[in-house]
Amino acid sequence: MSLEIYKETILEHYRNPTNAGVVKNPDVISKDYNPSCGDVVEIQIKFDNDKIKKIKFQGQGCAISQSSTDILIDGMKGKKTDDVKNISSEDFIKKLNIELSPLRLKCALLGLKTLKTAVYSYIGK
Repeated sequence: MSLEIYKETILEHYRNPTNAGVVKNPDVISKDYNPSCGDVVEIQIKFDNDKIKKIKFQGQGCAISQSSTDILIDGMKGKKTDDVKNISSEDFIKKLNIELSPLRLKCALLGLKTLKTAVYSYIGK
């Protein structure tokens, strides 16, 4: 596949995020922002036996931060907390398959950082 197709995927997730919204009575809510550019991501999760049952996000910011969060969440339903803890930044960036400057890298990883904070917060309860 060409990089152009991946750029289109990023824009499609930005325009029509499939995982945006609110989880009723979430077990955990995590919110973080990128001070460099003002991107904000909030992730809400409902767990069932240490597995993600429901997960949604809300946010504001650039196409990279919002679409990468939406793409990340696509693969999280049904995952165990240990699975989330073991996601590396490098693997997630490979999945996105787009070229990123150092500043944009922070945008792309904001959702992963927020997700991991949510999971560690849940584990700590």
